[in-house]
Amino acid sequence: MNFDSLKSLPANVWILAASQSLAMSMVPMMILVSSLLAAKIAPDESWVTLPIALVVVGTASSTIPVAFVMKRWGRKKGGFVGFSFGLLACLLGFLAARSASFPFLLGSSYCMGVASAFGQQFRFAALESVKDPANYGPALSAFMTGGLVAAYLGPEIGASGRDLFASPHGFAGSFALLSGVLVLAIVLFSFFKEPERRFETSLVADRSLRNIVKSPAFLIAVSAAALSYAVMSFIMTATPITMHEVCGFSLSDTKRVIQGHIIAMFLPSLFSGWLMKRFGPGKLMLSGTIAYAIVLVIGLQGQELVHFWAALILLGVGWNFLFASGTALLPMAYQGNERYKAQAANDFTVFGCQAVVALSAGWFLYSFGWPVLLMSCLPLVLVAGVVSVIQIRRS
Repeated sequence: MNFDSLKSLPANVWILAASQSLAMSMVPMMILVSSLLAAKIAPDESWVTLPIALVVVGTASSTIPVAFVMKRWGRKKGGFVGFSFGLLACLLGFLAARSASFPFLLGSSYCMGVASAFGQQFRFAALESVKDPANYGPALSAFMTGGLVAAYLGPEIGASGRDLFASPHGFAGSFALLSGVLVLAIVLFSFFKEPERRFETSLVADRSLRNIVKSPAFLIAVSAAALSYAVMSFIMTATPITMHEVCGFSLSDTKRVIQGHIIAMFLPSLFSGWLMKRFGPGKLMLSGTIAYAIVLVIGLQGQELVHFWAALILLGVGWNFLFASGTALLPMAYQGNERYKAQAANDFTVFGCQAVVALSAGWFLYSFGWPVLLMSCLPLVLVAGVVSVIQIRRS
């Protein structure tokens, strides 16, 4: 890691990293809690992954409105709106656990997805706070490293709060604890300063969205990010159910594998920014694609604890390399005055793809089983490899 690059980053980047390290614990907690709670209160077993899928649907469906809220009100006011949705998700989740209400759980999931859409915009706020584009990689590294806290904290909140309050199937306390963590994140975020709007004017005419999304730079950036999420979400969403409900592993083992996976998603951020700056985004994308291919090989070897551990850790590393590369490439696809609509189109595509695979993961798992689920990811991994080679050749 190049520590000189990190030292030169503005305070905004570190404030965002600190606040989001707490706020991002929402989704890891929901990954562990929602499917286990849904397994007890859902009307049908094929619906058990619907709550976590609705988190993704909430993110995908709100990306465009969120981008325009940020454009109209700014990053800071928009951020507070996002935190409000997070607190509402905690309230609905608490009521769902106390009353064993599946509709309340679905409402909590959707609101959490909306809050996550606001949180996703903060990676662009981190880039906007950096004056030198050469430091985009280190800025993303600093921002995404905050996910290490979320990786541990989210599942820990879910497990620790399981019996904190009386409820038919537990987990009411998990949502109560999460609300406290979000309040602390809001306090940290209050120190964030609105980035200079130096990108709002441009000597270049504002292009139509159609022309932006047709450009090779945009297509490569969005493909890398979308494929990173599609493969990761499909496998990760099905993992807690496969381990706990199908294979019979304990909640503790399942929690640790999910924690290990999410740590592996963000730990490479300590050096992926430097690798990107040194070797270029294309080669980092190719490394992520190779990691995904190895995930499929390991997952198909068996369903012992070691297979889940190895596959889910490599899945996290592959996601980091592909997603960070796609995010860093995106600003090269638009002028400053085009940023909000380009970012909205990018996030809608990325999280729309994630929503589709997350919604289908539970049905696919129960219909075809874990090995077929893994094999169905192979075409996506091959496409990611092709996109990586194209980017290497372009650069």
